[in-house]
Amino acid sequence: MDLLNTLVDKGLRRELPTREEALAVLATSDDDLLDVVAAAGKVRRQWFGRRVKLNYLVNLKSGLCPEDCSYCSQRLGSKAGILKYTWLKPDEASKAAAAGVAGGAKRVCLVASGRGPTDRDVDRVTKTIEAIKEENEGIEVCACLGLLSDGQADRLRSAGADAYNHNLNTSEETYGAITTTHTYADRVETVQQAQAAGLSACSGLIAGMGESDKDLVDVVFALRDLDPDSVPVNFLIPFEGTPLAKEWNLTPQRCLRILAMVRFVCPDVEVRLAGGREVHLRSMQPLALHLVNSIFLGDYLTSEGQAGQTDLDMIADAGFEVEGAGTTTLPRHRADALSGGCGSQAAAPEAAGCGPHEASGATGCGSHGGGGGCGPCGGHGEPEPESATVAGAGESVPAGAARTDLVAVRRRGAGTDLAPNA
Repeated sequence: MDLLNTLVDKGLRRELPTREEALAVLATSDDDLLDVVAAAGKVRRQWFGRRVKLNYLVNLKSGLCPEDCSYCSQRLGSKAGILKYTWLKPDEASKAAAAGVAGGAKRVCLVASGRGPTDRDVDRVTKTIEAIKEENEGIEVCACLGLLSDGQADRLRSAGADAYNHNLNTSEETYGAITTTHTYADRVETVQQAQAAGLSACSGLIAGMGESDKDLVDVVFALRDLDPDSVPVNFLIPFEGTPLAKEWNLTPQRCLRILAMVRFVCPDVEVRLAGGREVHLRSMQPLALHLVNSIFLGDYLTSEGQAGQTDLDMIADAGFEVEGAGTTTLPRHRADALSGGCGSQAAAPEAAGCGPHEASGATGCGSHGGGGGCGPCGGHGEPEPESATVAGAGESVPAGAARTDLVAVRRRGAGTDLAPNA
């Protein structure tokens, strides 16, 4: 396909595809799916080889969030039967993080529900970061605490945080249909505050909320403008008790096309396969490793993932390798930019770089599974033809039907007396 050859050439040069080309990737047929994966896989291997970075989530504070993000099981008014607890103590959080590190995780992501941290909350998190760093040499720590106030990103950086996560989640046009308690512009501002403090920015999206292809392309292009170092791609986990509980409109093929589109638009960025991969990709998860270079190990914030050892086996069986702690994740040009040198980028003018960030505003936190915020995007654009049925677990299920068999609420790990999944 001429389209795929063009996208591979652009990806190898770090050149931005057109919106029409990105939309065309999402519109490819199932017959062409393996060609799409192979093409995007060439771009992935150019910048990241066959390495897979492992990340591990620690939910520092679960549930009872005052925000009304419609996708979130921790939202205001949620009836999802999730774990609810207040702040973990630094030693408890450090112990939880150690399980992920022992499983091969290179980055620990500390997440807390809520609109944003108070200064006292930041004090708690800085103590937790220090405890984790003291026990685990060389481990990256990413904080995800919601909207930041002035000076809080600097304090997190001073405490040893390496990165800050705040997702855009969906397009600016549809954001108001998802949450009303903060704005898209709030989210962008928090990502920019993190970048200004010298933190590596992590910002991504949630697919499967009823959005159109245009919405998906819009949010990915907005992320490209914002220029985060890592882009988590979450697939909606439709928790019973949330407004999006019946939003089952993804297939494994659709998920792979979305991941391929993100890779073409963000060729040299850490693209992370995040929440919902087990639910929606199911047996096709190994194919996604040809598109992404980063995944979460084990469980998520409020839902269970597949067994940590199964993740490791999947990576090995697919011919990939876990990225070691001594390896730099990002390509050299991005790593150099993050460490302070922005002068020597030999990229095309439209290429991703470390120049001025000109995004138009956004807010978002956490890996989907609890934390962050985005709500119902239904009613935008034409419905996808493939959303008529959702196949899984050996059966065909009408779109809109609840799939409680595919969503398991987390009952182990942080906030419980049971061993974590890592």
